[in-house]
Amino acid sequence: MAQKETINGTTANANGTKNFAPEGSLTSFTSLYQGPKDNENKFTWLDKEPSDVVEAAENEETAQHALITRLQQAQDSRKKFELHSIIIQSAWLKEALGEILKDYPGVCCGLKRLVFEEPFEPFVHRWPQLVEFKERKNLDHITKEHLELLHDVLKGELNDVIKTFEDYVSHGVVTYEHIWTVFQPGGVIFSDSHHGAPGAYRFRSGKYVKLQCGKAYQLTAEAIDWNGNHFGCSTERIYIFEFLGTTRINGLAAFPLSFHPEKDKVEEVLIERGKKFEELAGCNYKEYKGFAVTWDREGKEVPISVSGRIIIDSDTFRRFSGRYFHIEPLEAKDGALEPACATKSASTQDQSDQKYIFGRRQETKRMRLTKELQLICSPRVRGYSLKKKQWLLFYLDLIKDIKFNDNAFDSLVLPEDQKELILSFAESQAFNSGVFDDVISGKGRGHISLLSGPPGVGKTLTAESVAEYMHAPLYMMSAGDLGIEPNQIEAKLTNILEMMAKWNAVLLLDECDVFLEKRSAHDLERNKLVSIFLRMLEYYEGILFLTTNRIDNIDAAFQSRIHISMAYPDLTNDSRRHIWENFLQLLDRPQEFSTQDLDELARVELNGRQIKNMLKSASLLSARKKEPLARKYVDMVLAIEKRRPGMASGF
Repeated sequence: MAQKETINGTTANANGTKNFAPEGSLTSFTSLYQGPKDNENKFTWLDKEPSDVVEAAENEETAQHALITRLQQAQDSRKKFELHSIIIQSAWLKEALGEILKDYPGVCCGLKRLVFEEPFEPFVHRWPQLVEFKERKNLDHITKEHLELLHDVLKGELNDVIKTFEDYVSHGVVTYEHIWTVFQPGGVIFSDSHHGAPGAYRFRSGKYVKLQCGKAYQLTAEAIDWNGNHFGCSTERIYIFEFLGTTRINGLAAFPLSFHPEKDKVEEVLIERGKKFEELAGCNYKEYKGFAVTWDREGKEVPISVSGRIIIDSDTFRRFSGRYFHIEPLEAKDGALEPACATKSASTQDQSDQKYIFGRRQETKRMRLTKELQLICSPRVRGYSLKKKQWLLFYLDLIKDIKFNDNAFDSLVLPEDQKELILSFAESQAFNSGVFDDVISGKGRGHISLLSGPPGVGKTLTAESVAEYMHAPLYMMSAGDLGIEPNQIEAKLTNILEMMAKWNAVLLLDECDVFLEKRSAHDLERNKLVSIFLRMLEYYEGILFLTTNRIDNIDAAFQSRIHISMAYPDLTNDSRRHIWENFLQLLDRPQEFSTQDLDELARVELNGRQIKNMLKSASLLSARKKEPLARKYVDMVLAIEKRRPGMASGF
């Protein structure tokens, strides 16, 4: 029988034939070595180490030194080599640098192999700290010697850069090549053009990049933001495009706040704005006038003019806007809350997170921001424009408190018993008092009012007045806002009802006949709409006003779901006179109307909306003539309106 020899799992017969173990079965590894390139310029791999490979440069001998300097061929014709990188091996140096470079992003001095590469930004930015540490009297001799060594090596390489930086700072200018020297990671930078509003940010890092529109220095910074649940750091990128020669540091698109000529005043203003940002963290109902931010089809920010009332709510924005945003959460450390993004100034004190509840506040506890964090708060908040029905970004400086018209409901022309009934239901819904639940929990907890009657008799005004009286948001919606496809309508309506329930808003569905009409066997699409609307109403928990001009054509299934059904008759002379008086009181301009004028105008068969339009037109006429608003200007508008085709003869 032939003898066999086994080597590394390979069995060799006496005649030299090899038998191999099954593929991948051995508990071992083998190495291949990079060889020369082949004809296709690809590396070949060898099973034996090439003979022309030099020994590794770092070995037991080099490991003895406090540091290793690696040199590369110099681009400067005045010298053969220049410093490429430094490897710190001294444990004494690592301990000292741990304090000198404390909190410097991207540097961990506890690493066994601690490497710094040119242009040695950490040492340029912390050069004063390095020099100060080196001069301490209580240093042990080894630490002092190693620091002296590192200082001498760096000084020879960085001397020109440091002198240049000091020269730039003294003159307040900088070149594009050395722009990185003025931005110290962890420092606060200021920009009056980023996001279209002045703001301060904490600088994290910078690098030179090439964009489609040219070369630029990219600053990565962070601002304090709110995602609806907690504060955190959002990442901001600001670009300083290439320029020739020198330019003023405080003329850059962003620059260290310390270079601002009115640094103290700017800090004070931004901290106050940061306090406002903190107060608005949550759900708030506010007034806005000015430019806000929307997005185009490519996702780029676009300015948009907005006026009216808004809801500030990052949580609902995140859920329903379709726009993604991310913030790094603030971490808890040593019993205090502080940012994971290298800010150490968050406080342990709690503050109430306020949610809008019909003029009252529902509070939960959350952390407070210190002045250092308030300084770098975002200049914008996320929210919803009730008028435009859009999710937008709103500038803090343009957000104002709402001046509610507390007399709005009193001026509503309705019988007193109807007004009392409407208010009693609204108040019970707002404050959760006397709420009846269905047999199935969660059903039938809302309050639904159906208002019917001809146009301009006060149906819409009733919902507006209730919302104003309750200091609650009013969301006005028509069938056109929901589309025509049943599936599309269901999705939109579900989102709107959920938003309204969270905001405790008054919802007005104007001219809702398309959803209330009787179902028939011949119009299946219409039947779907009615069925969807019925199901949605069943679980809605807020206040809903429905208005219609065709009360006789309502599906019978709605009758059991409507809590109050009110018919608004045509206006009488007395009610019209009341409306004339109300609108005149709202006009902030001189007026000349006698009692007789109002009595005669009340006999003209106009609805409330027409009276409002008449007075608006007459007011413009009198303002152009620079005269008080008087009866003659109303008569002029009435005369023009009488010539309009289709006007009723009684007009």
